[in-house]
Amino acid sequence: MEFSVLDLAVVAEGADARQAIANSVSLAQAAEGWGYKRFWLAEHHNMPGIASAATAVLIGHVAEHTQTIRVGAGGVMLPNHAPLAIAEQFGTLATIHGDRIDLGLGRAPGGDGAVMHALRRAMQRNDDFPNDVVELMRYLGTPRPGAPVAAHPGEGTNVPVWILGSSLYGASLAAVLGLPYAFASHFAPGDLEQAVGLYRERFEATEFGTRPRFMLAVNVIAADTDAEAQRLRSSQMISFARLRTGMPGLLPPPVDDIHDAVPAAVLPMVEHALSVSAVGAPQTVATQLDALIATYRPDELILVGNIYDQAARHRSFAIAAEILRGRA
Repeated sequence: MEFSVLDLAVVAEGADARQAIANSVSLAQAAEGWGYKRFWLAEHHNMPGIASAATAVLIGHVAEHTQTIRVGAGGVMLPNHAPLAIAEQFGTLATIHGDRIDLGLGRAPGGDGAVMHALRRAMQRNDDFPNDVVELMRYLGTPRPGAPVAAHPGEGTNVPVWILGSSLYGASLAAVLGLPYAFASHFAPGDLEQAVGLYRERFEATEFGTRPRFMLAVNVIAADTDAEAQRLRSSQMISFARLRTGMPGLLPPPVDDIHDAVPAAVLPMVEHALSVSAVGAPQTVATQLDALIATYRPDELILVGNIYDQAARHRSFAIAAEILRGRA
């Protein structure tokens, strides 16, 4: 069972973006030593609590400070960008860092309507997503003599491309193109079971891939005791509740009782959205991860762990790695 990290360079209350980026580098270096396969960063815009908006830039920074772990995007929201520009960015990253760079592609905007306008993005770009994905992969693939446009750097780097999604659309597209597929079950689990089944059933071998490869995203908060893990998790729950009620902000410190910080009317929505999780002491987390693995049979897990205290965050990912190394 391969396992990886999804990071958003989360900015905690009392800190700033510079510290958040330093924390990401520190976590990536530690994750490399713990045996994690990948360290992915995600594109989000206009969110004060997330410092990974310039995703390719941050990927390069993390890759420069690590040696063996794969570093990539989980993901780049392709409708926000021209395929050629992303091919050049990730082709440059691959040229510098070799075969350590991944490119996960999403169709969501990564922001609201105001962000879309600021990015000069039109909604109809969503309809071009399949063609844009194929165009991008052509730029990264085998050099095409005589092509009117080529990515320099980019062509011949063959940067691995993943499709990311939280709906049946992404599952269908990944299956048709023969690409690996990562589902955003860490915050949008509603279509998980159906999407995974559809992806595996409809997968077609193509020049881009010959077998289905499915990555499951799981929130993991591990600590020495169940009670401490639940307390640490409260930061993520509060942050998510604020996001969903139109008040996004920095990652707050944990609280002893989540009911004091999240309204009763909002809490069920938060619990459902974050239900694909493993939270507790090591044995509790192991049992919960085993259940998820048995249910969805992923080829790889990618773990999310937004914890306020960085020492506790490192401890959580270290515990998870010890558990998953035993399931390789």
